[in-house]
Amino acid sequence: MGIMPSFRFELRCEGRVAGIDEVGRGPLAGPVVAAAAVIDRTRAARKLLRMIDDSKKLTLEQREEAYEAMIASGVVQFAVAEASVEEIDRINILQATYLAMRRAVRALAEQPEVVLIDGNRAPPQLGCRAETIVGGDAHSYSIAAASIFAKVTRDRYMHALALTYPGYGWETNRGYGSQQHLEALSMLGPTPHHRRSFAPVTRLV
Repeated sequence: MGIMPSFRFELRCEGRVAGIDEVGRGPLAGPVVAAAAVIDRTRAARKLLRMIDDSKKLTLEQREEAYEAMIASGVVQFAVAEASVEEIDRINILQATYLAMRRAVRALAEQPEVVLIDGNRAPPQLGCRAETIVGGDAHSYSIAAASIFAKVTRDRYMHALALTYPGYGWETNRGYGSQQHLEALSMLGPTPHHRRSFAPVTRLV
């Protein structure tokens, strides 16, 4: 059994703590999405916390259930933001990821004093102190919650796009370079939602 998230990292920080995570750095299509989440540790029920984990470890059904439960609980504040395909192509995926993270933090109803970030690099200009945690979505409830909000939001968006742009398999591959996606890209060409700066899209534009 893997490591379960805890509030260990939140407890060592003073003040209001938000977790940040992103999804969508690798796909050939669609935006990169970031989320920031703040959990009221004093009111979070154990039943809710048992539902929160690294989004990659959860099934689609478990992510959707956790997403809805966190919203309904009233103890989780969150904000989701994105950087568009055009921004990704203009400033590169790393800087676009940082941009989405800054937007998510700034969209919170109350600004945090500290943010916990999954990974080993913190975006500049967050407006508050930042701590990086490698594998943070498996160790911190706040980061895990953010990972769920970001993943569910982006998956729903790509599923909706798949209805307008059928054939690429976005309803299942979410814009990643699956065999179906690559074959469709070769046959149908890129859409306005493909990242022109990403190979193999670059070769087709």
